[in-house]
Amino acid sequence: MAVRIGIDVGGTFTDAVAIDNDTFELIGSVKVPTSHSSEKGVAAGIVEALQAVLEKYSIPPEEVAFIAHGTTQATNALLEGDVEKVGVIGVGKGVEGYKVKMDTQIGDIELAPNRYLRTKHYFVSQSNWENEIDACIADMRREGIRVCVVSAAYSVDDPTDERNVMDYLTKNGISGTCGHEISKLYGLRIRTRTAVINASILPKMIQTAEMTENSVLASSIKAPLMIMRCDGGVMSVKEISKRPILTMLSGPAAGVAGALMYEKVSEGIFLEVGGTSTDMSAIHNGQVMVSYAEVGGHKTYVNSLDVRTVGVAGGSIIRIEGKRVADVGPRSAHIANLPYIVYTKPEELGELEVRLIRPLEGDFPDYCSIYDKTHDRSYALTLACCANASGYVQPENYAFGYAESAMRGFQALADYLGQSVEQVLEAVNRIAAEKNKNVVLQLIEDYHLDPQQTVLIGGGGGAAAVVPYLAQSLHLKHKIARNAEVISPIGVALALVRDIVERTIPNPTDDDILMVRREAEQQALKSGASPGTIEVFVEVDARNNVVRAIATGATELKTKNRLCTRATREQILAAAAESLQSDQCEDIRIIADTGDYYVVGGTVTIRKLFGLMREKRTPVRIVNSEGVIRIRCRDGVVLTTDAGRCSQDVSYCISKLTKYSDGGEKIPQTYVIIGARLFDFSKIVSKEQLAALLELELNGVAGDTPILAVFNTPQTN
Repeated sequence: MAVRIGIDVGGTFTDAVAIDNDTFELIGSVKVPTSHSSEKGVAAGIVEALQAVLEKYSIPPEEVAFIAHGTTQATNALLEGDVEKVGVIGVGKGVEGYKVKMDTQIGDIELAPNRYLRTKHYFVSQSNWENEIDACIADMRREGIRVCVVSAAYSVDDPTDERNVMDYLTKNGISGTCGHEISKLYGLRIRTRTAVINASILPKMIQTAEMTENSVLASSIKAPLMIMRCDGGVMSVKEISKRPILTMLSGPAAGVAGALMYEKVSEGIFLEVGGTSTDMSAIHNGQVMVSYAEVGGHKTYVNSLDVRTVGVAGGSIIRIEGKRVADVGPRSAHIANLPYIVYTKPEELGELEVRLIRPLEGDFPDYCSIYDKTHDRSYALTLACCANASGYVQPENYAFGYAESAMRGFQALADYLGQSVEQVLEAVNRIAAEKNKNVVLQLIEDYHLDPQQTVLIGGGGGAAAVVPYLAQSLHLKHKIARNAEVISPIGVALALVRDIVERTIPNPTDDDILMVRREAEQQALKSGASPGTIEVFVEVDARNNVVRAIATGATELKTKNRLCTRATREQILAAAAESLQSDQCEDIRIIADTGDYYVVGGTVTIRKLFGLMREKRTPVRIVNSEGVIRIRCRDGVVLTTDAGRCSQDVSYCISKLTKYSDGGEKIPQTYVIIGARLFDFSKIVSKEQLAALLELELNGVAGDTPILAVFNTPQTN
C-alpha cells in the first residue's frame, strides 16, 4: 500500500496524518507537542510526529509515496520579529540610478507592535560595482548582517546585474536574494520589499528545512520532502531554500486544501476554527481565492490565500460588564491556563460560582471563570461550552463534550447576571457570531458569491462551536468537514505542486503569453512536479498589464483521478439543478460529458417591457465527476468536436459570439474539456492569444479524441 504523510506544525501541537494514496481515506493521525525549545527547533517535532505515525500504524518507510509538512515558522518569525537584519544593495546608473536608490530604501518594517525587520541600505553603480561592493561587504560585517538583497530596475527583463553582484556576495560569505527571484513583476519598491522579507527569514528556514530533510532521508523514506506554500500547493526543499517567504500563512492554506479534497464544495466559505481565532477563506467554482499577502500593513508580491482572521473561536472566554455579557474573546482558555468546563465529567463538579479574572497583565479584569468551591478548582466558560449547552455540537464532532457540565457552568453565570440560562446562551452565541458574520458577508461581496449557493464549511477542532449557529444566523447552509480536527495535515498530504509566474507585459503578444506559460511549467518541474501531470491556467490582466500563469502538478505520475468518489448522473444533474435554480430554469439536462466532466444546461425566459418582450438565456454549468460545479456560465453555448477540428471549430464559435462596442471587441469566456482536463481560457482577452494557447494544449492529442468546448456569451452594456 502506498501512503501519503502530511504534517502540520501548529503553535502548540504538531499533527501528522497517514492517508491511503489510492482511496485518500485517513489511515490515522498522531499529535505531539511542537518543539519550539529544542536545539533543532520545530524540525525535532516534525521528525517525532513522522516516526510516531509510522510506528503507530505499522507503515514501512518504503511505502511512503509522498511526504510534506506545513509550518507556521515563517509566520511566527515575522509576528515575533525573530528575523535577520538585511542589507539592501541597489544597483543602477545615471538618472535611473537615482530612482533605484530611492525605491530600494526600504527602511525598517514594523512586523508587530515594537517588533521590526531592520534593514541597511547601500547603492553601487552598474558600471563600477566591482570597485564599490567590497566597502559594502565590510560595512555589513561590522553591522553583523549575514543576508542581503540585490535589487535593480528592470531586472525581471535582464537579471544580469543582480546575479553578478549576488554571486560576488555569496563567494564572500553573504547569502541572500535577488529581486527578480521573488517576483517577475515591475514595481521596484514592492519587489525589493518582498525580497527583503524573504531574506530576513532565509537562514532560519534553510536550517530547519535541511535538518528535516536529512532526518527524513535517515528514516529510509525515498519520497522527496515537500513543504506547504501559502497558496495551497507544495514545493521542494530546494525551492524553499530560495523562497521561504512562500511558506508564510501556509497553515490556513493547508486547511482549505484539505476541505476542497474531502468536501464537494462549489461555492462557500471555509472557516478553520481553533481555540483562539478563526481563519476564513472564500471558495468559488471549486477553487480557493488568492490575493497578494501583506506584511506589517505593506503589500508584497507573494500570492497567498485571501485569509481573513477573527479573534473568536472555540476556546474564547466570556467577558462580563455589570449584569450583561459584554464580549466573547479575544482571550482564550489557553491564554488563561484554564480547562474547559465542558470537558469535565458532571460528577467531578461540586458547588459552582462565577469569579472574574484578568487572563494576562493589561487585560480587562472581567473575564468569566467558573470556580468549583467544593474542589478548589477553576474552569473556563468558553464558546465551545456554550455551543454544547445549546445543542449545536453533535457527538461525532471533535468539540463534543459534556453538555450537562457546560449547562451547570452557564446556570452559575445566569444566576450571577440575574437572567435565564437561555438568555445567556443566546447572548454568547449572538455576540460571537456577529464578529464572524461581517467577515463572511464581506467575502461573499468581494468574490461575488451567490448567497443561495454559498455553504459554510467548518474545519479545525472548534468548528462545531462556531459554524452551526453562524450559518443559522446568516440563513446559509453549512457542514462540518470530515476529520475536521486534522483537516490541515490532510490538506498537506493531498496537496499538489503549485507555482505562479507573473510578468508585467503591456499588450502581450502570443509569444509573450506562451513564454510565461512555459516558465510556469518549468518552475513547477523545479518545485517537484512530474512531467505529464502539470496543468497551467493563464490569465491576461489587461488593466494592470500583467500576464499570470499558474501551474499545478502531482509529485508522481497520476494513475487515477484524484477525486475520492464519483457522483452518479442523477447526483450531478441535481447539483447543477440547484445551482441553476430549477424553479426559474426549464429543460435542465446533461448536454454532453467526457466521463470526467459534465455540461449541464437549461433555458431561462426573461420578460421585459411589462411582459411584452421575452428574452431567452441558456445558462450552463460544468460539473466534475465528484459533483462539484467548476464553471458557471450565464448564457452558454456548447460545442462538441474532436482534436483534429477543435482549433477551427473553436475559432469559428468565438468569431460568431464576439460582441463589438465602442470599447472594442469582447470575446466569449471559453472553456475546453479534453478527457479529464479542464482548460480555463476565460481570462484571455484576444482570439489570437487563445488560439495560440489552445494549439499548445492540443499538441500530441490524437485527432479523433472527443473534445467539449463551452462559451459564455459576453454581455454588453
